[in-house]
Amino acid sequence: MRLAIGGSRDELGRVLSTQAREAGHELVTTGALDAYIDVAGQAPNSLLHDGHGWKGYVDGALGRSQRRLQEARARGAGIFVHAGFAFLRGVEQPERVDEPLRSIGHTALAIEEMVLAAPIPACVVRLGYLYGPWMKDLRSYRTAFRLGRPYWSGPASRPQYHLHQSDACSALLAAAAPRRTRAFYATDGNPVAFRQLMDDFARLCGNPLPLHMGGPFKLTARLIIAPEHMQAVKLKVPQDTPGPTPPGWKPRYLDHRRGLAQVIDEWSRK
Repeated sequence: MRLAIGGSRDELGRVLSTQAREAGHELVTTGALDAYIDVAGQAPNSLLHDGHGWKGYVDGALGRSQRRLQEARARGAGIFVHAGFAFLRGVEQPERVDEPLRSIGHTALAIEEMVLAAPIPACVVRLGYLYGPWMKDLRSYRTAFRLGRPYWSGPASRPQYHLHQSDACSALLAAAAPRRTRAFYATDGNPVAFRQLMDDFARLCGNPLPLHMGGPFKLTARLIIAPEHMQAVKLKVPQDTPGPTPPGWKPRYLDHRRGLAQVIDEWSRK
């Protein structure tokens, strides 16, 4: 498959480029295409950046997606695949969500609507919150946990959708094969709260008692943690496994513990 990747220099884009080549696909920057996969908007799709990754998203994301759609059409792409956000299941009616997450939801849904109405075959793959060994933010958490620093965990009663970066890439490649217009989901199928995810990661990093920000830490936390993150870790989403998934796709890491174990193993070999 002749493939172009929007956002190929971003973290997920680099992983996707590697997996695509390993799967035998040809990455091209000019000429005709079989598929165009746009992951340029995925940089903030994580709970690991304390919310600051959303800076500029509302103002620029729609225009960037529109330009990539136009490029895909001009190059005769057989299908355009847009990487979206699984957390949108919790903001399908953004007016019920407070700002700034409300505007983020409105923007993301507007992009999906534009993609699915495009004059070329197109689909959306809503990805769970990403984590993986290639994320610098996860490495920063490892350092913080080893130093015994507390983190803003959010409530334990609000599970979220998560997905290993490698599984995200395989889902996007699977979605690029069929020429159909629809929305898919890609999550690990076992939603857990951010607190559970990161507490388990802390223990894998050698910290048996990870600390959560609270009490005297709250005031300081609000100075360094963006409201987008505080809202996201409290966002209520349906707790079933969302679907449909891309045809023929299944996650390799069926829960966060398996995925995090792979992260630690990957780092230990470098």
